[in-house]
Amino acid sequence: MFAFAIETEPLAHGGDLAAARRLFPAAPKPFVDLSTGINPHPYRLPRLPADAFARLPDADAIAALAEAAAIAYGAPSPAHVVAAPGTQILLPIVARLAPPGRAAIVTPGYGEFGRAATLAGHDIVAVRDIAAVGDARLVLVGNPNNPDGRLFARTDLVVLAKNLRRRGGLLVVDEAFMDVAPAGESLAPDVASGNVVVLRSFGKFFGLAGLRLGFALAAPQLAARIAAVLGPWAASGPALTIGTAALGDKIWIERTRKRLAMAAKRLDAMLTGAGLEIVGGTSLFRLTRTRRAPALFDHLGRAGILARRFPEQTAWLRFGLPADPQAWRRLRSALAAFRRGG
Repeated sequence: MFAFAIETEPLAHGGDLAAARRLFPAAPKPFVDLSTGINPHPYRLPRLPADAFARLPDADAIAALAEAAAIAYGAPSPAHVVAAPGTQILLPIVARLAPPGRAAIVTPGYGEFGRAATLAGHDIVAVRDIAAVGDARLVLVGNPNNPDGRLFARTDLVVLAKNLRRRGGLLVVDEAFMDVAPAGESLAPDVASGNVVVLRSFGKFFGLAGLRLGFALAAPQLAARIAAVLGPWAASGPALTIGTAALGDKIWIERTRKRLAMAAKRLDAMLTGAGLEIVGGTSLFRLTRTRRAPALFDHLGRAGILARRFPEQTAWLRFGLPADPQAWRRLRSALAAFRRGG
């Protein structure tokens, strides 16, 4: 366990094509963006009623979305669900549910955990595993973890939550990539214990990140506190309609899980064929390691392909899934050219 400094300003993330164009102004267009873990095959938008844009979100529509989310994610009831404009906005709110004190963040992990906990007044320590959280009163962990895809067993997280409950602590589990994880690993059914908050991202799996929709799953008393901070109409009218339809589309969900798994295997073959070591990931991204990662990032960028680099781990590059045959061909060609170049 060790302490580390956290910036309170917004962090750099994947998907910043404007920055990529500035960095590689001569790159061919369009950019192939592989820097995020977003499904490149988005859910087909349902027909939206005109009043989805013209009226404030309706209470019945909000309730319908909460019910659909509870069923899809396995929460005990709609009363355990809070919809928000993305999980990003939920992180500082959830971190404030625990009194300021010692917060443990499992690393490597999502950089926004530390920023959110710092904004909430916590002292941050980084730990390599959930067994090393010590006397922390707040624990934040991604499951599956970002960027390495590590999956923590549900049974281990339940034990951790029980230990935290004895000292009035809170466990926050970011399940942004749980949609592509093995069934039965989500902690959503356990939020009724009262000291567990599960965050679920809608945009990553459904490929609609720009819709800005996410959920906090928590015991009703915690859910009410989160909802009070968000205020009324936290999710837009279009988000309510689209989210309810997508979360209830079991056929699309199952087909997409299989489609993504097949694409990830294809990506594995391409990356290993280029001499990269795969060190983790999910069906939505693969994390690779190579001593030549900085040079490869630059080579890909000049070819109009944006991977995700990590300043704190310079040997890592993360790759999302190409969206179409042309993107697959461009990636294969760029990787082959890099390997030929030595």
